[in-house]
Amino acid sequence: EPSLDSAFFRRDIGLSFLLERGHAVHKLPDSPASNDGAPGPDRQSVEQVRKHLDHVLKELHRQLLDGSYRPGLVRRVWIPKGGGKKRGLGIPNVIDRVVQQAVHQVLSPNYEPSFHDSSHGFRPGRSCHTAIEAAIEHMEEGFTWVVDIDLERFFDQVHHLRLLDRLERRISDRRLLRLILRLLKAKVVMPNGVVRSTSEGTPQGGPLSPLLSNIVLSELDDELTKRGHRFVRYADDFNIYVRSERAGHRVMASVSRFIEKRLRLKVNQEKSAVAQPKDRHFVGFSLCYEAEDGSVKVRLSKRSKERIDRRIVELTPRNWGQSLEDCISRLNVYLRGWFGFFRLVTDVSTLARLDAHIRRRLRAIVLCDWKTKRTITRNLIQLGVRRTTATWVYSYRNSWWNLTRHRAVQTGLRNSFFKKLGLLSLRDMAEHLPRPVRALEQINLPWDN
Repeated sequence: EPSLDSAFFRRDIGLSFLLERGHAVHKLPDSPASNDGAPGPDRQSVEQVRKHLDHVLKELHRQLLDGSYRPGLVRRVWIPKGGGKKRGLGIPNVIDRVVQQAVHQVLSPNYEPSFHDSSHGFRPGRSCHTAIEAAIEHMEEGFTWVVDIDLERFFDQVHHLRLLDRLERRISDRRLLRLILRLLKAKVVMPNGVVRSTSEGTPQGGPLSPLLSNIVLSELDDELTKRGHRFVRYADDFNIYVRSERAGHRVMASVSRFIEKRLRLKVNQEKSAVAQPKDRHFVGFSLCYEAEDGSVKVRLSKRSKERIDRRIVELTPRNWGQSLEDCISRLNVYLRGWFGFFRLVTDVSTLARLDAHIRRRLRAIVLCDWKTKRTITRNLIQLGVRRTTATWVYSYRNSWWNLTRHRAVQTGLRNSFFKKLGLLSLRDMAEHLPRPVRALEQINLPWDN
């Protein structure tokens, strides 16, 4: 960690510097709105705050300078996660998000250069894709076993005093430290209306939480580097790559002790494991090492496969009451976004299977819309199916879903039929995707420009 006396950290990171950067505050109302940010407990939307922005910022400046600013409540929201469980998010008021983002913009350029290269979560120029590419590099060098350690409820268990101790090493302005502590200890209002105090954790949902979590876990990064481990971390998800299973168990035991005794965090023993990367889920992917040529294949993890299968079913209900074009249009919106994230997948057969499943779901919608076997037969003949083949539908006694596999239906509602209606193909997008230079080689921090 750089010394406080180094030239880079000689300038004080203080509250006065935060307020001098007027653009850091005046541009902030766009930040909560960029993700259609929900209102906090005060029910003030981004648009409502914008209407009184001048007065709000003037009052906010005064409160920050004289120390009278107090953050409001944080609204607790539960969102579903894998395994039927739920993840808790904390949604602050819009004005509190403005303050958090202002603090983030001041701290980030000062902490970012000291973060480890193996840290990829919530950092400029880095993403899940750069994390996967780094993992591939480790595996190609022969580190084909992974120590997958899961931190149990990490964002809810960050120790406030340890976090402040790390912040004090670089922040000399006590007012800024007190401001951060107040943001951390903001009370939480639960969905049932009960208000709870906060003694630990950095609730997910605020702009400042990701940076503080990286500051906490940078100590873990430094320790792993000191021990000479190859690792990749994305927020609280991190994998350590080793050459053998035996080495993996030894690393698992020693690193778990460091996490629980030194960092005062808890390791989820049920979800943590020493395994081959193909059997683990890391930021949505699994990696398969090919011993024959030493290459690494990128595949969907089991959890990601189950998630997209469920979403396809939701987007293609059998009783779809609108036009098929509307259904395909809605599907395409999801498929574009999904492929934008999972474009690293090299297992084209998985994408082809998803394409086939989507087309079969659409065939079932068409058959339900046609309703009777007489209408189905007539429409299939109009689509070019031979009469003798189409009439076989009359003798079919199974469900609409099974009928989608009938040769007459697959011939009439062939792939080109849906392509003419504009249905996107994941396989086609993957085959026409140019393979760029690895993202790790293209990282440019915004303050380096």
